[in-house]
Amino acid sequence: MTQFVDVKNMTRWIHRDGVEPIMAGMVQYLEDDFLRWEKFDKVPRVASHTPFGVIELMPTSDHQEYAFKYVNGHPSNPARGFQTVTAFGMLADVDNGYPTFLAEMTLLTALRTAATSAMVAKRLARPDSTVMAMIGAGSQAEFQALAFRAVLGIDQLRVYDVAPEAVVKLRRNLEPLGFGILAADSTDEAIEGADVITTCTADKARNTILRSDQVGPGVHLNAVGGDCPGKTELEAAILDRGRVFVEYPEQTRIEGEIQQMAPDFPVVEFWKVLAGQEHARCSEGEITIFDSVGFAIADFSALRYLRDATAGTDMQARIDLVADPEDPKDLFSLINSLKPVG
Repeated sequence: MTQFVDVKNMTRWIHRDGVEPIMAGMVQYLEDDFLRWEKFDKVPRVASHTPFGVIELMPTSDHQEYAFKYVNGHPSNPARGFQTVTAFGMLADVDNGYPTFLAEMTLLTALRTAATSAMVAKRLARPDSTVMAMIGAGSQAEFQALAFRAVLGIDQLRVYDVAPEAVVKLRRNLEPLGFGILAADSTDEAIEGADVITTCTADKARNTILRSDQVGPGVHLNAVGGDCPGKTELEAAILDRGRVFVEYPEQTRIEGEIQQMAPDFPVVEFWKVLAGQEHARCSEGEITIFDSVGFAIADFSALRYLRDATAGTDMQARIDLVADPEDPKDLFSLINSLKPVG
């Protein structure tokens, strides 16, 4: 039998444990797995691109457990009444290949994306950071804000979105939770005095959400939204001004901000910062850039965390996902055993 967490039980878990404690706990799992980075199988995600969006499979394995996530990205979906991103994922036992854990991952991906951003910012942002600018107030925005408060203590937000109703939505969700939020009329107003700038937009195009002349010294850039070929948010000149940190370079060069740069553009793999092989911030005035695209090892961590956090509760259901006859050489016997009577 395979353990399964569906949407209803995912929301039950989040209500039980709380978004911010979950973020903090997930960061621990992420750090543990990033420190084992070299033990994992790694490939860029397998993507099917169409004019409508992208559908991807994201696999990885540490040779004890195998994981994959199915995820889509369709920027025009909200206008048609659908989510931009939906996902589900699975863990399997490498020893016999049987699936052991299956879960919805639309909510879980939102949690792990924000937790990954916060994990990186904990090392790269200035330790005295108190204000975050958010360019883009879509579905990921609340999760980013909660993760940065849980991990870095940031609770002052300056927010701009081309759709004013998105900022209204964000304020409705976050102000009751104690955030101070300024609704900015422009990107320039939003980034004024910000220690961290998060860009998180969904338009599948080469956009310039942020120009180099808008980025002051000492800022940490959390570039979350550029995540497919032909989609960028930052002016290329920004990438030349500070060190760029990535998850898996082979994937980020295809779909991250650095797709704008030469193939040999230098980047730092973030796991090396955790392992002490690379330094993080060199000075108070240095600009640091996290070119985030999301990688399968983070999904592996998120699935493990969810499985462990809900183990032994009724939030996990048992589903019969594998056809498993009594005689493993007689699969057809299952058909005979299910013959209707009479």
